[in-house]
Amino acid sequence: MTDELAAGAARPVPPSPRPRRGVLLSFFAGFAVFAYVFDQLTKMWVTSSMVEGERIPVLPPLLHWYFIRNSGAAFSIGENVTWVFSIIMAAVAVAILFQVRKLGSVWWALALGLLLGGALGNLTDRLFREPSFGMGHVVDFIQLPNFAIFNIADSAVVSAVAIICILTLRGISLDGTRVHAQRKGTDADA
Repeated sequence: MTDELAAGAARPVPPSPRPRRGVLLSFFAGFAVFAYVFDQLTKMWVTSSMVEGERIPVLPPLLHWYFIRNSGAAFSIGENVTWVFSIIMAAVAVAILFQVRKLGSVWWALALGLLLGGALGNLTDRLFREPSFGMGHVVDFIQLPNFAIFNIADSAVVSAVAIICILTLRGISLDGTRVHAQRKGTDADA
């Protein structure tokens, strides 16, 4: 009986099944569309119901709606080179689309979907809002104490980066494999 248990324990455990490609692409597209649409709808609401510079307490003193237009990046950095941010966001969107073909993890699909939706949300502002095409000012409206004023697209990007950091620290590659498991296999072969 102990030989049977030992033989059972020595058998390799099959890897957990990976999600199908269509499921991963659906998750990716769903989160990208969600982040983009939610961002654009909230910006539409803010621009139609608030005056620029208006501040509305939501959960004082923690949360206020404060409508501003940001010509720069985070913390209003680079206000005079708005067109550069348009080019960077377009390049990021294209890079994400090239990486999607390697997807093998639902968590990476979530992260890349949020990242794409957020980048496209702010890119839409840069392309189609005043003062001109490619140099539009981004609508920001969420204000927390002692922090930058931001929007849903910014939140999606920051959430995506946090997820990517966690996945990287846990050793989970874009294709869903664990990096440290690959290293152990390589070390065993040496």
